[in-house]
Amino acid sequence: MIHLRNGDYGLVEIKLGGDKLIEIGSETLKDLASIIDIKNMSNPSFMMVLCAKASFAYKRDDDVYVIPITALRH
Repeated sequence: MIHLRNGDYGLVEIKLGGDKLIEIGSETLKDLASIIDIKNMSNPSFMMVLCAKASFAYKRDDDVYVIPITALRH
């Protein structure tokens, strides 16, 4: 979980990569988001699979972002 300065938060799953592992990571994130008590917390602002083996960053149809670790440099 990443907490943002404005109080929002996002869920992050780290995987080495490959389509199967990215799919598993996405399912884990969606499962976790589904058990958050939204009466006491807001929904996550984003869900992201951070991986080593992705050629580029993209957003999946299920609203999970897939981000290669190389995209996090400053």
